Amino acid sequence: MSAGPLLTEDSIEEETRLRDTLNAIKHVIVVMSGKGGVGKSTVSTNLAASLSMKGYQTGIMDLDITGPNIPKMFGVEDEPLTAENDHLIPVTVPPSLKLMSMAFLLPDKDSPVMWRGPVKMGAVRQFIEDVAWGDLDYLIIDMPPGTGDEALSIAQLIPKADGMVIVTTPQDVALLDSRKSIVFSVQAGIPVIGLIENMSGFVCPHCGETINIFKTGGGEKACKEMNVQFLGRIPLEPSVVESGDSGMPMVLDHPDSASAKAFAGIVDKIIKTVEQR
Repeated sequence: MSAGPLLTEDSIEEETRLRDTLNAIKHVIVVMSGKGGVGKSTVSTNLAASLSMKGYQTGIMDLDITGPNIPKMFGVEDEPLTAENDHLIPVTVPPSLKLMSMAFLLPDKDSPVMWRGPVKMGAVRQFIEDVAWGDLDYLIIDMPPGTGDEALSIAQLIPKADGMVIVTTPQDVALLDSRKSIVFSVQAGIPVIGLIENMSGFVCPHCGETINIFKTGGGEKACKEMNVQFLGRIPLEPSVVESGDSGMPMVLDHPDSASAKAFAGIVDKIIKTVEQR
């Protein structure tokens, strides 16, 4: 019978740094989607901004290594990273938000990340253990889309995650992938906080009428069938796109919009669920 892997001084030191970093973070929330194109990063951005607006010390870790868009959505993509005592200092977004992303480490905005899996995981580990997150109430982790090797490796690396928030759109194809995400979360040992149905109805900016371009109600139906909490619907509004492109999250730029109000209700449900656990 072969022996287990030998623990070296370097590996023990890495585990210690990882544990120390996570111990300073009260709650870790993972945001994932079964497929790309459902607005996962937009949801992560607005969830983090909403928590920060409520006074929570919040961090957001952009782990979509090959598609790091979160800095653009906060308007800080040109901010330089600094280091102190061998730790990277996350970029600060007022009033109380810290942000780390692969985008800060690329030579320019058009440079692709052409890395194989093990190299990506090395970067992910550094984002956790070598970043001076400090004391946080909430850390939002924006995952790469899908349920493959990257998602599994990240889930195993962060064993103390409080739960998973799954983002979907109403059409059947997206819901099929979101159901797989729910099963993935359970098998990875991460509790499912709930599911968000994004792009749930287009709100006409002229008349205010809602048009269900991608259908509606599928997310809530899937939650009932799989015994998962339905967190809410976020409508499709032109201002959501404008806010993301201008670097100002929807909940800050248009606080009276239907989307911002939907996010407020969703964040309240997430806080209640996490703190009850």
